[in-house]
Amino acid sequence: MKKTILSVFAALLLAVPAVQAQKVNKSAILSKIEKSDADIADAKKSMKAATWINRGKAFYEAAVEPTKNLFGNMEPTMVTLTVGAPKSQGSETIGNTTYETWVYPYFTAYFQDGKLVAWKETTKVVEDGIAKAFEAYSKAYELDPKTASKVKEGLTQLVNYCKQLGDVSYTTHNFTDAGAAFAQAYDMELHPAYNEPEPMLLYNAGVSMTIDGSEHPESFKQGADYLSRALAADYNDSEGRIYYYLFHCYYGQREENPDMLLKAKDTLLAGVTKYPTNDLILQGLMQLYTSEKNVGDPADLVTLIDNAIAADPSNIDLWFGRGRIFYALKDFDESIASFRKVTELKPDLFEGYYYLGLFYIFKGDDANQKFNEQQFNNQAAYDAGLKEVNAIYMEALPVLEKALELKPNDKDTVYNLKQLCFRLRDEEGVMAKYEKYNALHNQLKDE
Repeated sequence: MKKTILSVFAALLLAVPAVQAQKVNKSAILSKIEKSDADIADAKKSMKAATWINRGKAFYEAAVEPTKNLFGNMEPTMVTLTVGAPKSQGSETIGNTTYETWVYPYFTAYFQDGKLVAWKETTKVVEDGIAKAFEAYSKAYELDPKTASKVKEGLTQLVNYCKQLGDVSYTTHNFTDAGAAFAQAYDMELHPAYNEPEPMLLYNAGVSMTIDGSEHPESFKQGADYLSRALAADYNDSEGRIYYYLFHCYYGQREENPDMLLKAKDTLLAGVTKYPTNDLILQGLMQLYTSEKNVGDPADLVTLIDNAIAADPSNIDLWFGRGRIFYALKDFDESIASFRKVTELKPDLFEGYYYLGLFYIFKGDDANQKFNEQQFNNQAAYDAGLKEVNAIYMEALPVLEKALELKPNDKDTVYNLKQLCFRLRDEEGVMAKYEKYNALHNQLKDE
């Protein structure tokens, strides 16, 4: 039976005439809107709720018409049958993902692994169609609350469209559009005829704007507004990530408003109280306490991070952060122990070995400074002290060489190896290493 059905379907496909390009009856849609404009200009008609409900429908149609038949995971054949043949085809890399693109008059479709995953609207039938539809439905309800069921039906369509627009905009890294769409959906859900607000929409809007802020810092302010509203609406994701994103939004505004630094700190402290093992929140605290002056004592974070590690001992990020905290506290032994753990957990991580090597150097520098401040009564005592200092520096050598093995020709690693070997040039076999890394350094410098 299945084979018969598939055969019939295949025959139907073969019978379909050549697919036409996308057609949107723009003139018919605009005619409806023109009629609506005339209706609301009429004194009698403008006082009828039905006039405004029809207007809402007209603007909704105008907004959704070009993409109304699209949905995720459509196969290319189905897309062609649904909206016609594209004007052109190509590819586009977004983030680290390359998509096949189909360009239409009103949108660009994005395919991955033979499935439609997103689309980006490029041309609109009318501007602000969704907003105008919402205004119309709101006016209808204002004139006659008994139209609540019809208004809710219309609002449901608007909300669903905005949710979908938010999802596809996020996928295509149009984070500003995504944030606006999610927030618009939430605001429409607040309408008394709908009255089913989903705070998660504000969270999604805030996350979108937080990500956008990395390239457009002005987005941090909007992101903070969305996330603050989500918290005020009692939204919490299961892991408390909202506090981490809100921290970034405040922290991203610190240069234009220094008061935001304190708000960033308070946000993280509020988050860690509710989610004491959330590694992102802890990382945010570590970043704040170790990179900003007069924010707080990094020592206060030791108990927090050790408790988090006890709950998740294989978390590399936590061990990484622990090393940074103890570096800020000038406890090089604990920093080294932390990064030793990083290299144990992930032996192929360049950063683990690189920073472990640096912390050995920092420990050596600290010991060397104390050595130089001492008074020695004889050469033997001096030589013994120097040997102890050099022994610390020697610990860094194989570690940085491992880092260079994992990331060959890394300029910073080569430079540190060159400097380290020059200091240790009197140690057996180290002079040859100095000549090797000095030559490599000069080579890389010229590239």
